[in-house]
Amino acid sequence: MLGAIHLGVLAACFVLFVPMAMAGWHLSRHKMLFFSGALFISLAVCVHLTPYFPSVSDIVASVSSVVVYDHRVSCINEVNQIVWDVKPKPNRTGFNSSKLDSFDKEWDWVKSRKVLSCEFQKLDKFDVSELLNGSWVVVAGDSQARFVALSLLGLVLGSEDMGSVREELFKRHSDYSVVVKEIGMKLDFVWAPYERDLDDLVVSYKKRNKYPDVVIMGSGLWHMLHVNNATDFGLRLKELRSHVESLVPVTTKEGGGAVSGRSMHMFWIGMPVLINGMLNTEEKKEKMSDTVWHEYDRTLGESKILRQMGGPLVLLDVQSFTWNCGPQCTLDGMHYDSAVYDAAVHVMLNALLIESHQTL
Repeated sequence: MLGAIHLGVLAACFVLFVPMAMAGWHLSRHKMLFFSGALFISLAVCVHLTPYFPSVSDIVASVSSVVVYDHRVSCINEVNQIVWDVKPKPNRTGFNSSKLDSFDKEWDWVKSRKVLSCEFQKLDKFDVSELLNGSWVVVAGDSQARFVALSLLGLVLGSEDMGSVREELFKRHSDYSVVVKEIGMKLDFVWAPYERDLDDLVVSYKKRNKYPDVVIMGSGLWHMLHVNNATDFGLRLKELRSHVESLVPVTTKEGGGAVSGRSMHMFWIGMPVLINGMLNTEEKKEKMSDTVWHEYDRTLGESKILRQMGGPLVLLDVQSFTWNCGPQCTLDGMHYDSAVYDAAVHVMLNALLIESHQTL
């Protein structure tokens, strides 16, 4: 092949430069004719050399795949960029209404050029049902994860079916499972407040060789309150990361060979901002101080469990959501208005669209 290329180039040079030199000698007074002849000969040479080089379509395809990949990575990095508009309701009624009911809370993605190019969208029931059709979704963690599960089910089921679901889902420190028959989606909520609980859950999937399509997990608050050791928290997260990385991507073996299976899409629920003065016990105010919260937040980044730090889990940035929604969005300084968890679910769904290469 190398010899053929050399011969082709040599022949091309002969065909190109000899006629051009002759044309330049005889047609020096007719520059337009000269350049027209040179262009024609150059095109002819390109046609003859094409078989020896990759096709233009292959080059375009490879460049396009890189551009698409870069755009996907860029959009994953931008998916948490949302802004809030929280303002008092103009006509507040009812003396027994909660403080949370006194404010309108609207959110949307920022209007920067990068974010607009990603075309993020708030999904309705039809869109979510289409996206999660036939899926097995697991939400695991503490009370923050429970609120995320509630918001996701609210999108899938609609408000009319949520009364009984909320009652069952919020039974103290218990698991919950539901199948949405209309779309064949199963959702499991697993009460797993500590990192070792999440680790055991991940390991159990590998032992059983049964993997959910989507896993949304998060922890930290229970560890902060009951263990109160950021170093230990970091070690637990690193163990969890190693087991999660062993699951992504999922591969199955058929006929003695490895066959790529459907990948698990995995997300991490970030810790909310804690408003110390609003925490409802003295123990929480002492152990969950701003200093300790920042130590845990820094440890989360250093564990490299998050995608933005090179890890396997896409962050749902509840920290930024709660910070920007503010104290008007919480009653106890720890658990926030449903709008915050709705935003987290929409961020997750848009990231899932990107990760699974789907459009609606």
